[in-house]
Amino acid sequence: MKPISVIAEQFTDSINSITSLGNGLINDTYRVVSDSSSLVLQRINQQVFPEPAQIMANLQQLTAHISQKSLESVKLKIPALIPTHIQQDFFVDLQGQYWRALQFIENTQSLEFLTSLQQAQQVGFALGHFHCLVSDLKADGLYDTLPGFHITPSYFEHYQAVLSRYNGQLNNFSEFCRYFIAQHEAWIPVLENAKHQGDLVLRVIHGDPKLNNFLFDASAESILSLIDLDTVKPGLVHYDIGDCLRSACHQLGTNEFDLEICQVILKSYLAEVKGFFSVADYDYLFAAIQLIPFELGMRFYTDYLEGNRYFKVTDPEQNLQRAVAQFQLSASIARQELAIKAIINQLQLL
Repeated sequence: MKPISVIAEQFTDSINSITSLGNGLINDTYRVVSDSSSLVLQRINQQVFPEPAQIMANLQQLTAHISQKSLESVKLKIPALIPTHIQQDFFVDLQGQYWRALQFIENTQSLEFLTSLQQAQQVGFALGHFHCLVSDLKADGLYDTLPGFHITPSYFEHYQAVLSRYNGQLNNFSEFCRYFIAQHEAWIPVLENAKHQGDLVLRVIHGDPKLNNFLFDASAESILSLIDLDTVKPGLVHYDIGDCLRSACHQLGTNEFDLEICQVILKSYLAEVKGFFSVADYDYLFAAIQLIPFELGMRFYTDYLEGNRYFKVTDPEQNLQRAVAQFQLSASIARQELAIKAIINQLQLL
């Protein structure tokens, strides 16, 4: 692979510095500072995204769609695409790796955990506002850049196949994961069944609205941007809601689900999307909140059994530890089912 500086020079001149950016588990990301600008440089992980050109086509559609709206109606900054010097959307290096550049949103920060309810309110607002901005963008006009993403029954089938050929020893944590999955198989088909029955419809989704993909201003009290748009594609908004709450409501020390933060996020989210939310959309909110951390836990555990092929790890046991944490979070959500459903029912009446 070419040195990072050589790749960065395809997009900008007079480079002053290049530093690693963020802690994502998929793409390699860098901040590039030049005399004239600051940009985000990313290598697209083609094991995850086998068709990088489709990602870029979706991003072009997204930015064009939002740019047509009035300035007053758009309350989030969507990072602009930066072309190469020869006006290409991306640069392909000698190893066939795809690189792209995006605008760096200055004077912002991402958070790994929330420290105030005002921040939680902003997360709900930002996700709901994004869904509103794209609610009139036809989902079937976008590429499905991640076929099978959030299709929990497919993940379960893959898990079963991997487990059946696994020859390693199952320690106590691994046995816990296997038992937890077996005990909650009934959760697996709920959202997909609702989609196939027509209760839930495909819309344009962000695809990865975990907490650190929301950019807060320097004071960390208001959100300016929603980033990491590789996963923008057709899907159920419930995938986004479930993943957002999974990330933002996860108490890392205990793996408990924070009910107060959940209520604040849902209140501000639903205030934004009530114009297009259906009765069925409300009906399946709890199922999504419950399912997405379970699904991620199953994916982490499957990757652990396969030798950590998908998610980046710093230790061979890290994906197993991640899986245990997600399953414990799922268990906490299940214990609070009545309280979460009561919050949803109350907010539906507002």
